[in-house]
Amino acid sequence: MNNNVKIWDYKVEEIIKGYRENPNEYFCTRCGTVYQKGRIYPVDEALYDAMGAIKEHIHKEHGWPVDYLLTLKGNLTGLSEMQQKLLKLMSEGKNDKEIAAALGIAASTVRNHRFKLREKEKQAVLFLAMMQSLAEKTSRGIGMSDKGAIEGLHTFAAMIDERYSITEPDSVKVRKSYMDENGAIKQFPAKEKNKIILLREVMNNFKKDRDYTEKQVNMILKRIYEKDYVYLRRALIEYGFMERPADCSVYRVRE
Repeated sequence: MNNNVKIWDYKVEEIIKGYRENPNEYFCTRCGTVYQKGRIYPVDEALYDAMGAIKEHIHKEHGWPVDYLLTLKGNLTGLSEMQQKLLKLMSEGKNDKEIAAALGIAASTVRNHRFKLREKEKQAVLFLAMMQSLAEKTSRGIGMSDKGAIEGLHTFAAMIDERYSITEPDSVKVRKSYMDENGAIKQFPAKEKNKIILLREVMNNFKKDRDYTEKQVNMILKRIYEKDYVYLRRALIEYGFMERPADCSVYRVRE
């Protein structure tokens, strides 16, 4: 997935299938791998057309979309912690009795959760229909404010609130105010909304599906904000743009 397209920007069926079909290619909605139509691809000593190749890629590299979706925070999926645990156990093929034992609850409670999740599913269908109909009637999506379209937040955002009501004019203003013509930070803003915009700009210097050592991260960030690149590195972790293990041995862009 590229830096500008987030998982919720795809259609539901594209998320479930794991790929988007464009006129000349198939595009993986998880990592951005592209397979050109009309070409033949060798995979494990077998030959596949573009559609077959991307299906093999998704199966081998990413697995079931539900497994990935269940790693997302509840403030993105709308699930409570208990619902998320319940669905993970369901995805593992466990029955109500096994789920109840794993969670330390009664089987009747599991059935009650199933009912609530089914109601949530029906509500989601109606909500999507409502939003689509609203956009068609008004020719203006819910994310289009008077100041312009509200931009999407990154998938692993540490918090989701009004600080993310960011429009393109907001981003332009912050870039002009806090960055020079070379993309270096002149001053780090105190306002949370501006801070998020700036961190998002910094992330354009990192590639997904690549491991960075702390030294490599420091080299990149020093060029951007030599005054306090350590704070900048820490902020990228705290705000959910990057991740690292406890020993700080490797840094990766969070997808």
